Amino acid sequence: MSSTSIDDLLSFSEERPVRSEPRRGGRLRTVLGVLGVTTAATVVTVAGLRAIGLRVSLLVLVAAVVTLLVVRRIVAALAPPPKPGRGGSSTQGGEEPGTYNWDARDALRAAINGWAAPLEWSKTRPERFSTVILPRLAELADERMRLKHGITRESDPVRARALLGDRLSSFLETPPRRTPSPRDLAAIVAELEKI
Repeated sequence: MSSTSIDDLLSFSEERPVRSEPRRGGRLRTVLGVLGVTTAATVVTVAGLRAIGLRVSLLVLVAAVVTLLVVRRIVAALAPPPKPGRGGSSTQGGEEPGTYNWDARDALRAAINGWAAPLEWSKTRPERFSTVILPRLAELADERMRLKHGITRESDPVRARALLGDRLSSFLETPPRRTPSPRDLAAIVAELEKI
């Protein structure tokens, strides 16, 4: 059985439409920009250090500048989304307005949307639930058991069935004839969370 991360289990990349952003330039332009900034920063640093009478290896300076550029890029990529502007909606007493600006980089929203669309599709096509949703729920159950108890349904079926319970175990092993109701799914998710 292949190892699957929890992020892989929560994503439905094969069904989600891919957003393509237009590229501004290309790889060559990016490399030339990094080289230009590195060269300029190194020259300025060398000149400043020599002006005060210090000498440092050129290789060390270049490595330091490149490291700073990489750290800057990583921090920019991991930065939280900008807060929505204050124009248009007024807040009273420091409370948030009733509408929220969900940014595309919001991981929780992306995970929710990753489940919402396939669940919506499975309402009209029960076979879609059996082929898309049910295997992911089974993988989540296996991952939770692996993390908390060190087993999977494949490695120790008897103990796994005891941990899952009869209802959850039979649900995961036998594809339902129709898509479960939201109430049934909520009960299944609650049982999954108890593992």
